[in-house]
Amino acid sequence: MRLTEAIRSALSAIGANALRSLLTMLGIVIGVAAVIAMVAIGSGARNLVDRQIRSLGANLAIVTPGNVTQGGARLGAGAASTLTDEDAAAIKREIEGVTAAAPFVRGGNVQTIYGGNNWGTTVYAVDLDYFAAREWEVEAGREFDPEEIRRGEIVALLGKTVAKNLFGDSDPLEQVIRVRNVPFKVVGIMANKGQSAFGQDQDDAIFVPLDAGRRRVIGRNYAKDRSVGSIFVKFDSEADIVPGIERATALLRQRHRLAGDQEDDFAIRNLTEIANTASASASTLSMLLAAVAAVSLLVGGIGIMNIMLVSVTERTREIGLRLAVGARPRDILGQFLIEATTLATIGGAIGVALGVGAAQAIARAAGWPALVAPQAVAIAVGFSALVGIFFGFYPAQRAAKMDPIEALRRE
Repeated sequence: MRLTEAIRSALSAIGANALRSLLTMLGIVIGVAAVIAMVAIGSGARNLVDRQIRSLGANLAIVTPGNVTQGGARLGAGAASTLTDEDAAAIKREIEGVTAAAPFVRGGNVQTIYGGNNWGTTVYAVDLDYFAAREWEVEAGREFDPEEIRRGEIVALLGKTVAKNLFGDSDPLEQVIRVRNVPFKVVGIMANKGQSAFGQDQDDAIFVPLDAGRRRVIGRNYAKDRSVGSIFVKFDSEADIVPGIERATALLRQRHRLAGDQEDDFAIRNLTEIANTASASASTLSMLLAAVAAVSLLVGGIGIMNIMLVSVTERTREIGLRLAVGARPRDILGQFLIEATTLATIGGAIGVALGVGAAQAIARAAGWPALVAPQAVAIAVGFSALVGIFFGFYPAQRAAKMDPIEALRRE
């Protein structure tokens, strides 16, 4: 029997029992739809987590104040600033592979005013390396001039959220806003950065020169000691991060005059490692969900085998007649295998359509992207066909081994 005739015969047999065929395909449909939806949602969630963490910047580490001990009391990490902008300069100057070392101070929530509008936001006192480390560009206007940083001039860069809430559709450039009653001239608007991995709107921020921020907005304690809250350190490549952190740790211990038995008064975290760990966790979860959903394919395959066995029993006389008029056992085997495979493949195609739709709907409701990879669709349809072949082989083989005389005698 030719392949086209076998496929035509299979479609005819499926159409003759449409409702039963549909119910048989249901397990495959549900299994494929579940696999597609779970993989797409897992990929979207992984992409979102990865994008949010990496929005901080690639190949990045952050130095933060560590534990401080005063009078025998351990005050805990961050209780007092132990870092200075000279520490950042030394890291950039002496550690191989460092392209930027950005000291900054986070000033907490401040009230900003322009005309009759006001907005509570976060102010950051930064130097020029901050934007290089964060891979954050100015969309309109300009960055700080090096002389403005050196002289501590009162100029500001606005995040998109702040610009929208203070100025609406008006042009903020060269306008003067008040930050804690200090007038700052707006010289630029930052490009959109989006949410951080912790759900914080990164565009809801104002950036001012480091010295001006420490003296005029954040507090004189920072300005007196040239202290900073943290330091972003950007490396040339991911391979430079681990050895760079080791050398930076030794350098800072030397600069802070820490004895061998004293614990570090700072901490250095590898943000790229955190991003990779989060991405790997999301990938593992995605694979686990897909494996659970794949159980439905197994159930669907068993359903196909059961229905094909029923079909062989019902069509015993037809099989006997075909064998009697010259059909070879392999023709009968091929006919029933093609029928089972066609049934599973059609179910797989319907499952793909439902899975993509479900993934899009769930992702839209959850607020993250649903990434449906073409290879995942191809694998799902191909696997459903293999399920049809695997579970259809026994019924097909049983039909092919029938004795034509015995088959024709059965009612």
